[in-house]
Amino acid sequence: MIKDALLAYFHFAAIFLLFAFLTVEAMMLRNPLDTAGVRLVARVDAWYGASAVMVLISGLLRWFMGAKGSAFYNPNPVFHAKVTLFVLVGLLSIKPTLQFLRWSRELKQNASFLPPLDEQKKLRRLVMIQLHLAAIIPLLAVLMARGIGHS
Repeated sequence: MIKDALLAYFHFAAIFLLFAFLTVEAMMLRNPLDTAGVRLVARVDAWYGASAVMVLISGLLRWFMGAKGSAFYNPNPVFHAKVTLFVLVGLLSIKPTLQFLRWSRELKQNASFLPPLDEQKKLRRLVMIQLHLAAIIPLLAVLMARGIGHS
């Protein structure tokens, strides 16, 4: 029982971190970035990626080692929707991550580099889409925990 509680705690903590870092990215992209902002948003994005890996690992641990086990999750279409949304959010994060890395490389080559505002706006839109889609995932988890989706 304690193992399941700790797995749930680890999963929830990772989810909270993921939302925190993604929210910081969205807030940073709201206004023009200076050189320090370019460096910081790249670091925040790296932590966002690390938190997503923690969500994935803790989710897999709950799936295969948690009290409910894979027999509870596997046949549930709500679970599959939840996983699909997680993967979609991950795929949507690729473009911003690559752009932040490009900006960082550009800044190393040119100390006065500032990212174009139109690029920032496009990335903010993608980050906001990720946030909104990610916000649906806990709802699906609550539905699933209440037995919705089970036959």
